[in-house]
Formats: sequence, C-alpha cells, structure tokens
Amino acid sequence: MRERLDDLLIVDCDVHVHESPAALAPYCDPPWRTSLETVSQIEERYLDVPGLSAGGMGLTGPVFPSGSAGVRIVETPSAMRAELSELHVDIGILFPDHLLKLALVTPPEYAAALARAYNAWLVEEWCRPAEGLLGCLVACPQDPEDTAREIERYADHDGVVGVYLPCAAVEPLWGNRRYDPIYRAAQEAGFPVLLHSVTVVYPVFPANIHGFETGFALHSVGHTFAIMANLVSLIETAVPVRFPDLKVVSTEAGITWVPFLCNRLDKEYLERRPEVPLLTERPSTYLKRFYYSTQPIEEPERLADMVAIVDLYDGHDTTVFATDWPHHDFDHPMKFAQMPFTPETRRKIFGQNALTLFGIDATGKRLHR
Repeated sequence: MRERLDDLLIVDCDVHVHESPAALAPYCDPPWRTSLETVSQIEERYLDVPGLSAGGMGLTGPVFPSGSAGVRIVETPSAMRAELSELHVDIGILFPDHLLKLALVTPPEYAAALARAYNAWLVEEWCRPAEGLLGCLVACPQDPEDTAREIERYADHDGVVGVYLPCAAVEPLWGNRRYDPIYRAAQEAGFPVLLHSVTVVYPVFPANIHGFETGFALHSVGHTFAIMANLVSLIETAVPVRFPDLKVVSTEAGITWVPFLCNRLDKEYLERRPEVPLLTERPSTYLKRFYYSTQPIEEPERLADMVAIVDLYDGHDTTVFATDWPHHDFDHPMKFAQMPFTPETRRKIFGQNALTLFGIDATGKRLHR
C-alpha cells in the first residue's frame, strides 16, 4: 500500500514568486530604480515587461486556447504557504518569474542592479524558514563578480539555500570561465547552483528552434535544449573537476533526456579525450553526480518507463521533486506518486534527496554554514 501524500515529506524544488516592478523598485539602487518605477505604471503582461523581462514566448503566429488554466501568480508568502499546503508540499524552494529572462537584460549594470534588488526583496519579504519558504539568490551572468559578492553577503542567511543560474538565452554558456567567481563563492557558501530556463528564442538559442511555428513545438524542447547545452558546457570546461564540492541542479527540464546525454558524452569522450584533458572520469560520472528535478515530469503510457529512466542515470539519490507552482504547467505530487517507484525511492525523490542537496533538515533549517 502506498503512503498518503500527507505522510511523506515533500520538498518542492521549483516554486515561483512574482517580483513585479513595483515590488522591486524600493530595493533597487538609483538610477535604475527610476526604470522600475516607470514600467510599474505600464499594464503588466506575464513574463513580458519592458526593460525587465523583454519578449514573450517567441510566438509570432496565431494564438489558440490551450489546456492550461491560464496565468496565475502568488502575491504573498502567506498565500504561497497556504497553496503549497493544499498541494501537500512541506518546503518550497523559491525562484523568480520575470528574472527567468535576466540574461536578456542590458546594460550589465542594470542587470546587476535588478539581481541585487530581487535578492534583497526575496530575503526581506519571502524567505521564511519557519514556514517552509526558502530562497535561491539570482545570479547575474552579465556581472559574475557582483554575483559572487551577493553570495558572500547572504551566505549565512537562514532562508537562503542556493543560487539560481538563468539559462534562457545566456551568452556565453555557464561553463565559461568568466563565471568561476560565482562557482567559487557558491562552493565556499555550500550553496548548490540551480540551472533554470524559460521558453526564449534569442536569436537562435538554444538551437535553430526559431523556425518552430507553435508554442507546442517551442515548449516541448526549449527548456531541455537550453539545460542540455549548459550542462555540456559545464562538462567541457571541467567545472565539476575545478569545483569538486559544487552541487549542480537541473530544473524545469524533465529527466528522460539525462541517460541520452550521459551516453552521448561518454561516446565522444572515448574518441576525443585529449580535447578535455582536465576530465579524469567519463562525463557520465560527473553528470550522475548532478541533481535533476522532475518537473515537467514526462508521462509515458507505461509509467514504469520512468523508473527505468531513473535507473539508467543512477538517479535514486540525485532526483528531486518539483511542481513549478503556480505556473500553468505545474505538476501535482499525485502525478509522481502514481509512478511505481519503491517506497524508499519515492521518499528520497519527494524529500530526502532535497534535504541532502540543500543541507537542511525536515523543518527547513540549514545544518551547516
């Protein structure tokens, strides 16, 4: 007999707060604050605010109704706590909405100011360990040194447990050595880095999917291609070798592609080992040490196939649960609970693996700082 959801510890590794321009403005340094105050007067469109999260979903053709329930945002920590409790979620790891597109923002000084404002707002208004709300600082790819200072600033904060790496249209990819200050600071603080993407085509990132005509096609592979490209970049430049204690997490890309990437990189490594001399083991060895969140969980006709997928990348200890709440494509815990994992693996993926990943206990308290 399977456990009831209420009897399981559930840690949701991808929950989205909504950082409106008006909310961030008081936390933003001048002169950039003026920009946020200005755009806060404009009617807000979901993930599309001038100068903050430019661009829509890359759609230029007709728009049709879909199976989604429409756009939802959660405005307050108390509302988020109530809604997560309805989903049986005990601890939620918080990510932004608009700043999923931070890599697109220019100039770099403004991007860094937005990241600092978001981090201050998140810590001040949202990080509430006693209520199971824990945050990830946003990294600014345009200014890695500034991000390193932000990590050092919040390294001992009770409510901060990770660093979010924006992956939508990031240039260069996250394996580039310019980001070493971020990895060095995160490793020192004991924070994992969490890659997260959103459906963006800029200008042909992450491949030539700019030729797609529908959201159906873009959303099918956009996130996954972006995460895969960045993970290959991390392996290529030997980030897990150069920062051996750094934990890396893939979020909002599903998991069925992970065995493919392991096998493909191993194949290339056996043929081209001299090109990556810093790697001392097969690429799959490093990939299998990374963590992978379940959302959006694939739903094959045979649910047992998902058990086989996790077996293929030895993911029983490195797969973590996520809902993507409150976005339209969120996964209810019931969906994952239907999959025929053993009770031990189900408990690990729902919660225990995340406790290890973030260095927290079942109440959300950080164990080592």
